[in-house]
Amino acid sequence: MKCRFCKNDLKIVFTDLGMSPFANSYINKKDVEKGEIFFPLKTFVCEKCFLVQLDEFKNPTEIFEDYAYFSSFSKTWVKHAKGYVEYITEKFQFNKNNLIVEIASNDGYLLQFFKKKGIPVLGIEPAANVAKVAIKKGIPTITKFFGSKTARELKNSGRKVNCIIANNVLPHTPHLLDFLKGIQILIDEKGVVIIQFSAYLLPLIKNGQFDHIYHEHFSYFSLFTITKILRRFNLEIFDVEEIPVHGGSLRIFIKKRNSKIPKTKNLQKFLKIEKEFGITKKQTYTVFQEKVLEKKLEIWKFFSSVKKMNKTIACYGAPAKGNTILNYCQIGNDFIDFTVDRNPTKQGKLLPGTHIPIFSPDKIFKMKPDYVVILPWNLKTEIVNEMKKIRRWGGKFVILTPKVKIF
Repeated sequence: MKCRFCKNDLKIVFTDLGMSPFANSYINKKDVEKGEIFFPLKTFVCEKCFLVQLDEFKNPTEIFEDYAYFSSFSKTWVKHAKGYVEYITEKFQFNKNNLIVEIASNDGYLLQFFKKKGIPVLGIEPAANVAKVAIKKGIPTITKFFGSKTARELKNSGRKVNCIIANNVLPHTPHLLDFLKGIQILIDEKGVVIIQFSAYLLPLIKNGQFDHIYHEHFSYFSLFTITKILRRFNLEIFDVEEIPVHGGSLRIFIKKRNSKIPKTKNLQKFLKIEKEFGITKKQTYTVFQEKVLEKKLEIWKFFSSVKKMNKTIACYGAPAKGNTILNYCQIGNDFIDFTVDRNPTKQGKLLPGTHIPIFSPDKIFKMKPDYVVILPWNLKTEIVNEMKKIRRWGGKFVILTPKVKIF
């Protein structure tokens, strides 16, 4: 395997999570007997550019054409999107004369707030089932994968794009260079590109957040590395922010190098923090596997102790990150009775690998488990508020990362 940026041979293992199915490949009960395919969930770090990455075992078309993730089912994320739109509209003074394009626009969770302001929008979403939901909301959406080809088609149609937004999509593209080439082609000379991603290496390494690693995440970035990659496409960062969503995300503001948009001091400040942390040292990456093993033992200790007490456990949520934890730690039906999820497209199915059944949230109030493990731990505030009635029978909430916590 070679680095998808600098083509260097990859030799250093960042973390090895064993064999795992695709984290978003939920199973129909009738298909259980057909079996599943497990792939190595093993990431490498490039010792030249420090991009963390895993191999491509499945074509993105197969992964994302019929996708089970709908952004609007998370109230916290929609609230974040609304605040985000207010923030950048004011920051860059966007109005009806601008065009905002979002790559991987999902079900229109974000663009709907620009539309309400009368600002023209266009979504680009490869998952046809998700794009249909956005179109029903009145969000213009094209169902395509984004890259240089799609960018040229839009450019040739005469569209002047003032802002490109890409939330949590950069880690999902194995064709990283073609994706960024597309951005270079499509964005106007004076335009702004805003990329936000959760697979940010500094908090991931620092807090041992191995649950961010799954096959649909092909790359994991530091600010140091993404800065180097962008230079190849005549793009540069003029501002950067770290935000708390998804357990620690990086938001970078990008311009073309000849643009006169002024730079802030944030870039150098964050690069200094990364350097002091050791983001450009091999040892920072080679010791991560030890942290992962410690987390596994901690998680096992919780489940085994609860089982010994003959207490019942259910989960809330069926996120990809939760499937990484359960499969790597080999926590299945022998520990967990069921999980619940607000997304009806997941209900009635089974989690990949562990085959834990997924129900609607009402199931928890019927079965009254002793513990409810919140798999999308980054949404714990929203979920605790929604499920607070479990306290009536003495039920307790649990999160597994960054540390096992019972509350």
